[in-house]
Order: sequence, then C-alpha cells, then structure tokens
Amino acid sequence: MTSEASAPAPAPAAPGRIVLLTASHRVAPGLLSWPAWQTLRAADLVLCADAGHPQLPYLREAGVAVEHAAPTAQELVDACEGDRTVVVLPSGEGDQALTDGLARLAGSGRVQMPNLELLPGSYDLPGARLLDLVQVMDRIRLECPWSSQQTHKGLAKYGIEEAYELVEAIEDGDREELREELGDVLLQVVFHARIAQDDPEEPFSIDDVAGTIVEKLIHRHPHVFGDDTAETPEDVKAHWLRTKAIEKQRESATDGVPLGQPGLALAAKLSSRVRHADLDVPLPTGEGIGYELLAMAVRAEEAGVDPEAALRAAARTYRDAIRSAEHHTG
Repeated sequence: MTSEASAPAPAPAAPGRIVLLTASHRVAPGLLSWPAWQTLRAADLVLCADAGHPQLPYLREAGVAVEHAAPTAQELVDACEGDRTVVVLPSGEGDQALTDGLARLAGSGRVQMPNLELLPGSYDLPGARLLDLVQVMDRIRLECPWSSQQTHKGLAKYGIEEAYELVEAIEDGDREELREELGDVLLQVVFHARIAQDDPEEPFSIDDVAGTIVEKLIHRHPHVFGDDTAETPEDVKAHWLRTKAIEKQRESATDGVPLGQPGLALAAKLSSRVRHADLDVPLPTGEGIGYELLAMAVRAEEAGVDPEAALRAAARTYRDAIRSAEHHTG
C-alpha cells in the first residue's frame, strides 16, 4: 500500500458561526449587553443591510467596523468558511428573507451549515410597550385631522364612557374585555397628556404625569419606601389618609369630592369623609326619595358596601329578568 493511499482524508473545513444580534428599539442605542460587545469585537465580519440602523454610530465610535451589505443566505454561509464568525445586525423588520433562506439551506441537507446563534443585545424592560404607545400617540396627534384638533374638554365625555366600560368589564369577569378596556382608559391618559404638551402657557408631558404619580405613590407608602411599618390593610389605609391630609391641607372634609359623580357614589364618598374626620353630622331630612336614597347610601357605606356597585348589580339582575320575560312572552 502506497503512502498516498494510507494518507488520512483532509478534515472538513470548520463551518464557522453566524450570530444574529438583535436589539430593542425601546432601549437607547449603544446600550448593549456585555456579551454583545464581546461578540462584536471578536467577530471576523459585521454586516448590516440598513444604512440607517440606530446602532451604527455607536459601533463606529467603539471601533467596530460594519460593512453595509445585504447578503443572501448562501453568501452568508460562504463568508463563514474557515471557522469565521459573522455578526448580522437585523433591521427593525427582522430581515425575514435572510432567516427564511438560512432555514431552507439548513433543511436541504446539502450544505454544511455554520453554527447559528440568536444573541439579544438588549431586552425590553417591563412597561416598554408604553414607549410605543407614546410614540404612536405623538404621530397621531401631529398627522390625524381629528386628533390634532381635540381638546381636554372635547375628550372629557370619552373618559367617563371608558371608565364605565372598564367597570362593566370587571363586573362581567371577561379577561379579554378587561384588557381591552384598560387599554382604552390608558389611551385617554396618554391622549390628554399629549394635548397638554401643546399648551403654550403651562405645558406638561406624559413623563410629568408619570413622575407626579410616582412621587405621590412613594410618599404615601412610607411602609414600603421608608421606615414606617404596616401589617394590615387598615394600617396602610391609615397611612394613606394621614399623608393625604398633610399634603392637601383641606379646609373642609368635602374638599376634593367631585360633585359630578353618580349620586349614590357621591353620598357614599361624603359619608366616608365624615367618618374619617370623626364629625357628628346628622343626615338632613326632607320629603322625597332623594333623602331616602341618601340615608340608604350612608348606611351601606358604614357597613362597608359600595352602594353604587350594589345598585348596579341589582340593576343587572333586573335587566336579565326583563330579557327573560321578553323571551317568554315572545
């Protein structure tokens, strides 16, 4: 046997590695994870088809050379020959044609595929989709003929409607409907904040709105963010009321009670204020159903029952009875 015949077959070339490096558009460009930066610096080739990719200026600043190219799946595989690592920065749409092409090559069985790796360079934090909502609302406010003309007063009725629809979804126990109605209420908040941003004299933004409620929540939860303690829900409520009283410095226990709310809810709220202020206020007497309803609402509130919710539940039962009667008479 000759030496030629006994020589071992040459080892197949190492297939190399393809890394698809993704990044969230909701995270500031350049804020990549350490593994992402390590991979970018060690790569033999970094490719990006989108010349306007938001990460490019930061990669150039960090000394990472990026080639503007949109290779086919086969070209990308060929570029990995010799155990080379090629990093691809997908566009915002994800470059589906490239990933589909790689999947077809891998499934064909005719190509020695490089190792494929999906490397998230940044992750969305909880609440990140709220940034999308703010961005969408901003564009609608600028470009939609109807939305661009809306005012706080013009939208007020929708806030009331959406709040009632949310309450109905809660009472129905429909989770899908609840999610949708919460979104509609959230839209009202974002819409009003965007309108406020255009005010020429006292503008504020959604960040100001969020900042205000964050400060309020932290201040009114000293048992969570401070040194106070609260072991029961009653302790928490006492903390809340005490802190709120100091903040508001109200002249009357009725200050801040919106008179435009439904009558039973208004009566219950006034009763609650009287109880927490330790006031001895006899109920007014007079003729008519209004005074009877007032007394019933106060009695319900003192018993820990929401009279508005109780009446609404009874009314829903009444509605069902009406439909049942209609069905039988029909």
